[in-house]
Amino acid sequence: MRIIAGEKRGHRISAPKGVTTRPTSDFVRETAFNLIGPVDGAAVLDVFAGSGALGLEALSRGAARATFVDSDRDACRTINANLDKLKLHATVLCQDALRALSTERSTYDLVLADPPYDYRQLDRIAPHLKRVLAPDGLLVYQSDARTEPAIDGLEIRTSRKYGSARLTLFEVEGDG
Repeated sequence: MRIIAGEKRGHRISAPKGVTTRPTSDFVRETAFNLIGPVDGAAVLDVFAGSGALGLEALSRGAARATFVDSDRDACRTINANLDKLKLHATVLCQDALRALSTERSTYDLVLADPPYDYRQLDRIAPHLKRVLAPDGLLVYQSDARTEPAIDGLEIRTSRKYGSARLTLFEVEGDG
């Protein structure tokens, strides 16, 4: 995997070993950021971060700060190693997404959520995802292509399939 654009463009990043993490492909990451648009100065939250590829991409493209959340210790070590390699600074929270979101007090301009495709707790984390999203912020939720996620209080800007993945971009209702 590599960083697609920005200051760290072309730099390779690592992914955790094993099958518990499904890194977002370069193509899907590039497509996501084409849909997101500029992230200059943004505060970013990368939930279910895995390798941290989405948040690292945002930092490379000019985001001001990022917080990464993953419950897997190998993933957290990988994110920290990628941050060190790229000489970037961010916060890494090695804890369950629901716990991290329920205690988070900051709001974010961009929230990136890429849970395992068999994740069945969107209804439990959705209120927290909405709460941490800034009023003019954007939530990018990646799911398997057959799943069409919905979050009360957020409206879908767009939802698109890319192979086995679906990217759904949410914003606060009435913001569009």
